[in-house]
Amino acid sequence: MRAHLGDQLVIESTKTDAARRDGEIVGLHHEDGTPPYDVRWSDTDEVTLVFPGPDAHIRHLEHGHAGTAHDPSAAGGHTAGTGPTAAQPPGTPAASGTPAASGTPATPGTLRHGDIGRRVAAERHRLGLSREETAHRARMSAGYLAYLEERPADPSAATLVRLADALGTTVTALRGGGADVPPGQGRALRRPRLRDLGPQECRALLSTHGVGRVAVSAADGRPAVVPVNYEVVDDAIVFRTAPGSTPSAAVGSEVAFEVDHLDEASSQGWSVLAVGPASAVTEPDAVRRLTERAHTTPWAGGAREMWVAIRPAHLTGRRISPADE
Repeated sequence: MRAHLGDQLVIESTKTDAARRDGEIVGLHHEDGTPPYDVRWSDTDEVTLVFPGPDAHIRHLEHGHAGTAHDPSAAGGHTAGTGPTAAQPPGTPAASGTPAASGTPATPGTLRHGDIGRRVAAERHRLGLSREETAHRARMSAGYLAYLEERPADPSAATLVRLADALGTTVTALRGGGADVPPGQGRALRRPRLRDLGPQECRALLSTHGVGRVAVSAADGRPAVVPVNYEVVDDAIVFRTAPGSTPSAAVGSEVAFEVDHLDEASSQGWSVLAVGPASAVTEPDAVRRLTERAHTTPWAGGAREMWVAIRPAHLTGRRISPADE
């Protein structure tokens, strides 16, 4: 018998009137995945050290097939210990019956293997949390969190609830269920506070790079607002585009550039608006410097080698937060 973190251990009852037990494997004691295992039982939410017997089998997280235990020296499904092991803090989430059911995406087609782990890692980095800090908040081992982030995983519903709470987000967000709906559909705060941001705080929120929206007058004279990947270099907001594209219409005029962030879980957020003249960056050394310092290529893809720089003449922003903060 070999298992990975997150697999489900199922112990079939030898009595016809008794129910089987199942639980999530949350701790390994051997690198090759052989027993014993630390198992969090779905019926008690308790972690115990388990030496699986012949009446036990593994439901593998990635493939959903079972592997029967063949260890004649082990008693069928007996456990040692009644509480969490030293390597596994109390409260590590339980499995929810069948692993595949717990990872069903909120919207069909939005969830792929590994997406949850990437979203967890992204939220963790956004908050500046280490794996150890996040695992402590979510009451799970750092090793199990590393497994979720680095490998295709289908964590239980309880796991997602604890992670969402630890990261200040929602289970739906971690599953990607809201990827096709506009942000801000959560409820407004009961007592919101709207305050203006100073230039220094606006610059800090712009940070070094991200995705923002540039407002321009398109070639047909109509107003247009287009999302772009941007960088902040020497107090200028710069982005790459293609000649003749809608964002390129910013060159030679005064434009508005907006960036924001909404926290659906807490119904809070902020926005920053920069207004100033836009120009094309054509000096070869400047172009090379911008290209070398770029954090990412434009998400839209294609040949986008034209750099546009916006020099903010006016920088304003607002933040929504609870009235008591």
